[in-house]
This record gives sequence, structure tokens and C-alpha cells, in this order.
Amino acid sequence: MTDTTTVTTTDTPLAKVLSPAKAKALATHLDLHTAGDLIYHFPRRYDERGEHTDLRKLEVGEQVTLLAQVKSTTVRPMRQRRGTMLEITVGDGSGATLTCTFFNQAWRERELRTGRWGLFAGKVTDFRGKRQLNGPAYQLLRADATQDEAAEEIEEFAGALIPVYPAAAAVPTWTIARYVREVLETFQPPDDPLPGTVRASRNLIGIGKALREIHRPSSEKDLHLAKYRLKWDEAFAVQLTLVQRKARAAAAPGRARPRREAGLLAAFDAALPYELTEGQARVGEEIAADLARAHPMHRLLQGEVGSGKTLVAVRAMLQVVDAGGQAALLAPTEVLATQHHRSISAQLGALGRAGELDGDPNGTQLTLVTGSLGAAARRAALAKVGDGSAGIVVGTHALLYEGVDFHDLGLVVVDEQHRFGVEQRDALRAKAAQPPHVLVMTATPIPRTVAMTVYGDLETSTLSQLPRGRSPIASHVVPPERPAFLERAWQRVREEVKAGHQAYVVCPRIGATEAEEDEEPPADNEPARRPPLAVMEVAPILEEGPLHGLRLGILHGKLPADEKDAVMRRFAAGDLDVLIATTVIEVGVDVPNSTVMIIMDADRFGVSQLHQLRGRVGRGSAPGICLLVTEAAEGTPARERLDAVASTTDGFRLAELDLEQRREGDVLGASQSGKHSHLRLLSLLRDSKLITDARAEALELVAEDPTLAKHPALLASVAALVDEERAEYLEKG
Repeated sequence: MTDTTTVTTTDTPLAKVLSPAKAKALATHLDLHTAGDLIYHFPRRYDERGEHTDLRKLEVGEQVTLLAQVKSTTVRPMRQRRGTMLEITVGDGSGATLTCTFFNQAWRERELRTGRWGLFAGKVTDFRGKRQLNGPAYQLLRADATQDEAAEEIEEFAGALIPVYPAAAAVPTWTIARYVREVLETFQPPDDPLPGTVRASRNLIGIGKALREIHRPSSEKDLHLAKYRLKWDEAFAVQLTLVQRKARAAAAPGRARPRREAGLLAAFDAALPYELTEGQARVGEEIAADLARAHPMHRLLQGEVGSGKTLVAVRAMLQVVDAGGQAALLAPTEVLATQHHRSISAQLGALGRAGELDGDPNGTQLTLVTGSLGAAARRAALAKVGDGSAGIVVGTHALLYEGVDFHDLGLVVVDEQHRFGVEQRDALRAKAAQPPHVLVMTATPIPRTVAMTVYGDLETSTLSQLPRGRSPIASHVVPPERPAFLERAWQRVREEVKAGHQAYVVCPRIGATEAEEDEEPPADNEPARRPPLAVMEVAPILEEGPLHGLRLGILHGKLPADEKDAVMRRFAAGDLDVLIATTVIEVGVDVPNSTVMIIMDADRFGVSQLHQLRGRVGRGSAPGICLLVTEAAEGTPARERLDAVASTTDGFRLAELDLEQRREGDVLGASQSGKHSHLRLLSLLRDSKLITDARAEALELVAEDPTLAKHPALLASVAALVDEERAEYLEKG
């Protein structure tokens, strides 16, 4: 029984406010345990239904809500097409009746039994002179409801703005609404955590009013003000967390690694066969200045595929080696780590072979540490890491293992950071005596508000120019309605090979034995699909068919490391014409002679992933072409995604499109942490101005009060909105 004599706060267990059965249902099905959990379980949308209407006064085209009783039910087959139609006749006691129809929903007959009273909402239509509601929303009144309870349900259902909650089958939205009403009766909102100056300057309503209006809005205007205030709280909490972290990082002690005039970096620059792009030079200066400070650098380097990020990272690593330290480059896969090791070795030349016959005695050594190294090779590599003779260490997560000890780790470069968890980055940083400088690289362009919200504690550098000599990439969709296009695609591969070039064929899966339950369900409005195409299925078909006679290779993540490396070496050396692969080639693989890529089942990949993949071609002087093969029909969301990818090579525009089509919780790491997204209302795209404003206020407040000691309520609010796990995720350095 509800106790209305006590005050309910956000910390009050629901079992003390609601009945034990209700509290248990909310805990079991929705993971809601306290009054605060329920109060912050915001509606996901609001329905607008007409005022409660008399059956005799209905007009065609009107949006209505009716209180009526089920008089009869009939299920019959449809005449013109397959399926059934359920017809419910309802009346309100005035003698007037109305028909409600449901198509292929005969199961509703079980609950819409004759005699049940309920609320029915929908648009009045006319069918053969009879008024009806087609597929109306409805809520049946409880048979044991008192007159007051029925009146309350009617008011909740038929009001101007009806909240629709994230719900469960056992706890539907109107049940949640009823429980929220019960809690709000005794709810005492917390002291407003936002400083009064911020509320006044940003025209924000109080937290108590906002929490009531979000659940039971008095009007559209009041709902807007409530949403705006609660969005502000979310944005402000995240920005305060990031600004505080950035301030702490800037104040932390570190070791300066200043540039040396006549060192390795100067020799490397002098030997470069081309000039740095304007962007590479500018970003290089930003990083050099960071490294020269006695505080750890925390910088994000983002740039389009092929914009020359690795060269920028190599120059930063050489500056640290010049200053007596070591640099570690952490790559997400063995293929990428091996590729980085090979390309950096080629870039350094004799400078990276100190101690060898053809090495520069003033140079350094480069070593590779991966999980597949043999015992002897591993011992040799770890010895170089431990005594400092290896100035640059490239590796996978194997660098994180116990037994990999650095002599003086001064810089950590993390490539494609989104593939590493917080714990992995921290483990590598912990191998330094003092916090090392950190450079995070990503080839996935990041929309501005995402960068501000997810990477807000890092300085950001962007490379937007492609190096001179890089060729444009043309992309085209190969659709199901044009089967001749696919034949032409394979002909194009043969033509490129004949001209001396190479090709990739990318498939979403390795083989038919992979568990199909791992497949994501199709998007809304898209039909059920066959299993995605697999490398091991496609390769023999191509070998015997359209690519017969060409030299084909296979590459995927489950191959032994030495076999993967051998395949990549053969492809890079031109001994293979076509590489049939999974997304293992998505990042870092650099074979300038590759000019064409065919992506099978392209609709199975994300927008940013497609953009990354096609960046593997056109890396030399010959133009690249990417063909997106799909069975997605015109007009479907999947096809629209592919059309968008084909229409532009602007990675930032595509990144925004990708964000629009994903749950924003994923952007903030909900999928990594396994928790619900704490962005309940805030949209990183739609609320960009609000986020920018919150950032400005956060910078000002932290400058005045770095620990928020003068604002204890705000500190507690931030802790509640950005829990420790999320705070760790936000710490990108």
C-alpha cells in the first residue's frame, strides 16, 4: 500500500512508495529500483489524442478518444488478400455504436472480450457509410477499478499529451504512467544542482518543475522547457567531467621531450622524398609543442583515410627518441601492427637499423611485439624494449602483457582507438615511470559535437588534405535491379589486373559455419535477409567463374598470424591479383597498386566502415573505384545509406549520417560498458548549440572552482549522471 505520509526523494526505494508487487515488477523488468530511477525514466515520446468524445457526435477525419464498451467481436478472412480482419463493435450506452478494425491481429480478440470497457483512440474514417476506427490505440480499464481510478485512467489516456514510456510486456506504458503518478504525489525534488547564475543566463526552469512537466506536461511549451532543462543537465554533467579531466591532465607532472636540432627527426625530414602537406606541418608543430611541455600531451589526431596520420605519428615518435625516450604504437590487429612495422621501417630506412651493417650508427631500432612471435624472437624483441635500444616499438595488445617492460616510455600512440578499452590503454600507460604523452589516432571522421562530447578532454588536431599524388576514388552502387552491373564489375576487375593493378573483394563473413545468431536483425522496414556472404563461399565461386585464371588470395581474422602476414606480403609484392578478405583490411593496409574494391553485401556494413574500406584503394597514382554490391531495393533505408556513401567522399558528412542512424548511446560507449546510455534526452546532432553552450559554462565554472567544492549539489548530480564507468570511458587518454 502506498504511504502518502512520508516524503519521497530520489534515493527512496520504490518498495517504500509503491506496493512490493509493483516495485518488484519495475525492478525485474526495467531495472528501476529507486524513486529517482523511475522519475528519470523519461517518456520516449508523447501521443496527442483527441478530447474524450461522445459517440453520437463523431465526425469523419476527427482524431478522437472514446470511452466505450465492447459489444461484439468478429474474426473473418479478408476478401482481397491473405490474412484475417478482426472487427470490434463498441458502444457507450447512448445507443450509438462504432466499429474498430484490426488487420492480421486476431489475437486481440482474447483481450477485447464482450463486456470490457476501454478507451479507444484514433482517426474516424468512413467505410461504406459506416464510421469506424482503423487499428486504434486502446487501453482497457481494469475490471476491478473504482470510479475514481477509472476517472484517473481516462484522464491519463485522453489528455492532450500522453507520455509513452520505454516499457516491457509485463509493465506496459500506461502502467508506468500510473506508477509515476503515485510517486509524484509525495516526491520532493532535490535542491537544484545548477548554479543560479547558469539558470538565469540560460533561461532554465527549476529541476522540480522540469521533472514534473516531463511526465505530466501542462502544455507543449511547458514540455519544451522541461526537456531543455533536463538536456542541459546531461550536457553540463558530461562537459564538466571532461573539462575537469582536461584540467587535471594539464596540471599533471610529465617529462618534457623537446625537439633536438640535429637529431633523428631532422635527418628523417631531410631524407623525405616529398614535402609535408600544409596540414601535416601544422599538426606536427602542435604535437612538437605539446611534447616539449613538462605535462603529458593528450591529443586526438583525426584525419581522412590516407591523409598521412602515420607520418605525423612517426615524426612525433622520433622527437621523443631524440629526447632519450621510447615510443610505442599500439595497433588493434596483428595485420595492422605488421603493416605499420613494415611501412615505418621503410620510411626510416637506415635510421631505423642502428647496430646493423647498413644501419645509421646515430639511428635507433624498430621492433615488433605481437602474440604470435616465436619464443626466441619474443625474447630478442623484449630485450630491445627493456634496455631501450628499440626506440620505437610497434605492437598489438601483446604490448600490455606482463613481461613487456620499457626502459623509458615517453609516448604512446594509439591507432584506431575505438577498438581499445579503457583498461588496455591504462595498462600501457602504466608501463611508464611518469605519465607518458599520448597521441590517439582515428581515421573515422568525428562530427564536431561528438568530438566535444566524447573526446572533450583531448586537444584535437585534424588532417583534411590528402597528400600530393593520392588519387580520387569513385564509388558506385551495384543494385539488384541491374544484374548486368555485377557482371560488369567482375569485368572491371579483370581490366584493372590486365593493366597491372590489383583488387580487393570484401565479404562480411568468414565462412558458413559462423553462428548466424550473431547477425544483427534487419533495420525497420527491411525484410528478413539471407545469411551474409562469406569469404570461404565466395572465393571458390570467383575462382571457377568470373575471376578464373587470376591469382586469388584469402585473408581473414582466423588465419594463423604467420599465414596472414604471408598473404599480405604476397599481395603487397604483386604476387596476387585479387585479395578476397573480411574487414581485417579495413584500417592501415597500404598497397598503392590496388585500384578497385568490390564490397559484397555492402548494406551489411556501417557507413563509416564502408568509407574506411574504400580508403584502401586509390592510394597510388592511379584512380580508385569502389563498387558497392547489394540486394537492398530502392527506397529502403539500407539502399539510401549506400547511395549516400557513393555520393560523397566527405568523411565528416558521412560520419554525421552514421550518427543519425545509430543509437547515440553507442557513441558514448553504452555498447562497451553494457549499461544503459546516460544520454536519455540529449541528441549529439540536434542539440549541438546546447552542447556548445554547456561546454562554455563548464570551462568558466571549472576555471573558478576546479573541484566544484563550492557546488556540492552539482558535484553529486554530475556523479549520478556520469557514473564512474562512464567517466572512465570518457577519459580517452
